[in-house]
Parts: sequence; C-alpha cells; structure tokens
Amino acid sequence: MKKTKYKLSCALDIDDLLMECTSYAIRLANEKYNFDPPMTIHEKKAWGKMGTRADVIYPYFRDADFYRTQPVYNGAKEFVRKLSDLVEVYICTAVPPEFMGIRAKRIMEEFPEIPEDHIYMGSRKDKISMDILFDDGLHNILGSGAKYPIIMRRPWNAEATGMLAVNDYDEFLKLVEVIGESYVSHENNREHKIAVLVGPSGSGKTKIATRLLGKTDKYDKLTCYTTNDPTAVETNTWYNYVSLDTFRQMCDSGEMFASTMYAGHGYGSRKVDVEKILESGKKVITTMDICGAMSLKTHFDNVVTVYMKRSRKDLMANILRKNSSIDDKVNRLLAIEYEEQNGALCDYVVEYDNYDDAVSELSEILGI
Repeated sequence: MKKTKYKLSCALDIDDLLMECTSYAIRLANEKYNFDPPMTIHEKKAWGKMGTRADVIYPYFRDADFYRTQPVYNGAKEFVRKLSDLVEVYICTAVPPEFMGIRAKRIMEEFPEIPEDHIYMGSRKDKISMDILFDDGLHNILGSGAKYPIIMRRPWNAEATGMLAVNDYDEFLKLVEVIGESYVSHENNREHKIAVLVGPSGSGKTKIATRLLGKTDKYDKLTCYTTNDPTAVETNTWYNYVSLDTFRQMCDSGEMFASTMYAGHGYGSRKVDVEKILESGKKVITTMDICGAMSLKTHFDNVVTVYMKRSRKDLMANILRKNSSIDDKVNRLLAIEYEEQNGALCDYVVEYDNYDDAVSELSEILGI
C-alpha cells in the first residue's frame, strides 16, 4: 500500500462501518422474536422507523449491553491499520450521551492506532472539517463539510446517486490513494489496458464510447449488468438487464467485482468479462460512474479514467429527454452537483460541446 504525497485527514464512522450495528440488532431481534422468515438487513431500506417489523430493533440502541458487545466487522482492524499509514485518522461517531464512555472504551481497545484526542462524539458531523468523511448515513454525507464525503453502501442508502460510494474497505483504500495523488498530479498512463469513461448522466459517454469502437478494432466493450427497466436498456447493447434478486445474488456471490446504485437502479460488472476481453488480446473500454471506475482500479492494473465534462445546461437537457420516470430524472438531475467533483479523481478530463470534439480528443488520449 503506497502512501499518498499529501497527508489527508479522514473521519470514520463506527456504527455499520467499523462495528456491526443494524445487522447485530437484527440478529438479536430474530433470536428474540423467532421471525419466520427471519428478518434480513435488506428490510432496513431507510434510517428511522418505517412502520414495519424492522422497527423492533430500535430498543437495542438504548441498551448499554448492546454497545458493550457490538462485534467488530471482519477486516476492520486491518483496515484501520492500513488507513493509518495513508492518512491521519479520526473517529466521528453519533452515540447517546449515556453510552459515550462505553463507546470510547471500545474504540481505544479495538483500534489502538487512533489517538484518544482523535475521537469525536456527536451527531453534528457537518461541523467536523476533514478532507474525507467515511460514513454509511446518507444524511451525514449530504450535510458534510468534508471535501470528499464517501458513503459505504448499505440497504438504507441504496438511493444515493452520483456521490462517491464504495462497497468495501479495499475500494475505500484505493479511493484514498487516488484522492491523495490528485493533490499533486496525475500519473497519466497511456500504456493502459482498460479505458473507463466517467461522467454524469446526460454526458453522452456511452455514445462517445460507441463511436470510438467504430474507429478501431483494438478495443472491445465491457457489457455491464443493470436492474434498470428492460424497456430502457433493451436497445442499449452496453447493458444486460437482470432482476434485482439476480443482481443481489451476483453481488453476494462475488461474481460482480463492481456494483453500485445510480438513480435507484443497480449497475455492476463481472471480473470474468474483463478477463475474457484481455485474454483475446484486445483492450477494454467501458462507461461507469466514479465508484465503478475506482473498483476497476482496485482489481486491475493499467486502468486509465477519463472524465467527460459537459455544461450543466446540456446535461439537464439530455436527462429531460430520457424515456424514463419523473423520479428517475429527478435523481439524475440532483446527482449532477455531486458528480462534478469527480473530474479531479480521473486521469484526464475532456471538456466538450459536441460529440465529434470529444471523440477526437479521446482518440488522441487513448492512441486510437
């Protein structure tokens, strides 16, 4: 793990990030109430009471024994050790005042790398000034004053769109490296094997990638998987439609090396599909959000990322023309603001007014 050239500050949440919280409460509730079928974490689709059986977990959050016995996630201790080599680590955790002593003691016991004076307790995470905030709570991410708020994917933040998000600790560590390097300079890699076009909805990145494929036989497209409405993707040969259940199974089994939610739909890619293209002697070209691009960099070498930058007016116009629901369009429009910062994390930025200019500049970057 290489150190960043700039010493970043990073605040970590505890519940549902380093220690089990919701999943632990659900296990305890299943043992107590003998639910049939057993309650799963996927039933917790939003934070706060929902008027469902999942509401029975809330009394545990007022129980001192719950905080004394919360399990630490597998890999969390090693993650904090690795992260401490990269950045200056802080804890920012919301816990009821009467349990703050228990929480502080657990943190110091389980994560001795974190200095005592780096532990902050309270729910006003918007008042904490950090380079990076890593949290599972969407309300904390949306209100964060951090330069790079990053969300850990959980069922209750599945609707989060356009913001930096990861699925596990390895993806986060890779993203921290990329952020650190962005403070100095990018190491532009022309000797790449995989090219990823990143950009907001409406940027036209899929059309541009299709035009690039028409200019060369050096590349093959990586077909991804989505839970989006099949009528919206049936004519788009860059995606295969799968049901939400199938998508979850592919993610849980490890078949997907990258998965994310965008505008309420799941998107993912399989490692075997990338390897098949590379084994054929061709390079890979694909379109992803920043989360997918960072996941590619985690799993493969020689990946180059290009941010496709268009004016907000053009982005909005293209989104409004989409054949999709009002909710889908609203989610994509709201995501534009969050996605605009992602250019700083990519190896190149291509700013353009029309597709011909974009294809021309990209052809030069990729050596087509």
